[in-house]
Amino acid sequence: MSLNHVRPWKNIYRRKSRQIMVGNVPVGGDAPIAVQTMTNTLTTDVAATVAQVQAAAEAGADIVRVSVPDEASSKALKEIVRESPVPIVADIHFHYRRGIEAAEAGAACLRINPGNIGSEDRVKEVIQAARDHNCSIRIGVNAGSLEKHLLEKYGEPCPDAMVESGLEHIRILQDNDFHEYKISVKASDVFLSAAAYQGIAEATDAPIHLGITEAGGLVSGTIKSAIGLGNLLWMGIGDTIRVSLSADPVEEVKVGYEILKSLGLRHRGVNIISCPSCARQGFDVIKTVEALEQRLEHIKTPMSLSIIGCVVNGPGEALMTDVGFTGGGAGSGMVYLAGKASHKMSNDQMIEHIVEEVKKKAAELDATREAAE
Repeated sequence: MSLNHVRPWKNIYRRKSRQIMVGNVPVGGDAPIAVQTMTNTLTTDVAATVAQVQAAAEAGADIVRVSVPDEASSKALKEIVRESPVPIVADIHFHYRRGIEAAEAGAACLRINPGNIGSEDRVKEVIQAARDHNCSIRIGVNAGSLEKHLLEKYGEPCPDAMVESGLEHIRILQDNDFHEYKISVKASDVFLSAAAYQGIAEATDAPIHLGITEAGGLVSGTIKSAIGLGNLLWMGIGDTIRVSLSADPVEEVKVGYEILKSLGLRHRGVNIISCPSCARQGFDVIKTVEALEQRLEHIKTPMSLSIIGCVVNGPGEALMTDVGFTGGGAGSGMVYLAGKASHKMSNDQMIEHIVEEVKKKAAELDATREAAE
C-alpha cells in the first residue's frame, strides 16, 4: 500500500501531456511511464533480432526500437513485427523511403531525426505513410545531428537550438494535421539534455521520450542515466524512457526499471534492499544478494525483500518489506514476513528458504490483485 498520501514529500506530480498510442501501449496522459530499449543485432538477421526483442520483453520492455538502415532491413522488419510480443519502433535516419517502408511493414512508431531525414516534402511523405498505416511518430532531436541552419544560428549545440529543432518539426506535423507524435531532445551531456528537456516540456504538450544518448558502458552509463533521467522524472517530465548503454539491451531495461522503481513511478519484480556489509555481518551479504538477484529475476510481481547483515538496521528495514532476513549469530538469522519476526533460519539454508518465501508471497499478492480486479 502506498503511504504517499501521508508523505507528501514523496509525491511526483507528472507534467500533463497528450496521450498517443504506440501500438497497444498508451504513452502520455496518465499512462504508466513506458520502458523502451533498442536491438543491436543486424535487422536482416530476423531470428537474432526477434530473440533479442523477446528477451527484452521478458525483462519488462514495453516497446522495442529496431534500426532500419536499408531496404533489406525494411523487408525483415515485417517478419520481426509479426513475431514481436511488443510494439516495434522503426529507427529511421537519412533515407525517408525507409520510413515509408517501415510503416508499410507494420511498425507501431517511426523514429525520425529532423536533422537528417531530408526536405520538408520528404517528411510529408513519411507523415502520410504513418497516417495510412496507423503509426505514431517520434521526433528524435539529437545534439550531434542538429540542422545546419541552427548550428549557424547558435554556433554550437545548445538547449535553445535543440528545442527550436523540435518545435520546427512539430510544426510540420501539425501543419499536416498529424498529432500522434512524441518527442525527444537527447544529448550525451547530462546538463545539455536536462536543459533541453525542460525547455521542450514547457513549449509543448506532446508526450516526451527521455534518454541520455550514448551514455556509455554498463556502470558509467547507468550512473549518467540515473542522474539525468532521475532528475527529469523527479520534476515530472517524461512519458517513456530509454537507457542507452553499451551493453545488452536487457540491461537497459533493468536499469530503466530500477530508476523508475527508485522514484515510485513503476513497480515490477522484487526490490531488494540490502546493506553494503561490514565486519558485523552474520553471513556473506554480497554473495547472498548476487545469488538472490539471479534466482528471483523471473518474478514480475512487485514486492520488497530486505537482506541485512546484522541487527543494527536489519529489524527496522524488515518492518517495511514483504520478506526480510537479518543476520544474527551462531550461523543463523531471523526471517521476517510482512514486517514481523517469524522464525530463525540457518545461514546455509537461507537462500533456498528466502526464494521459497518470496515465491509464496508473490503468489499471495497476485491472488489478491486478481480478486480485486
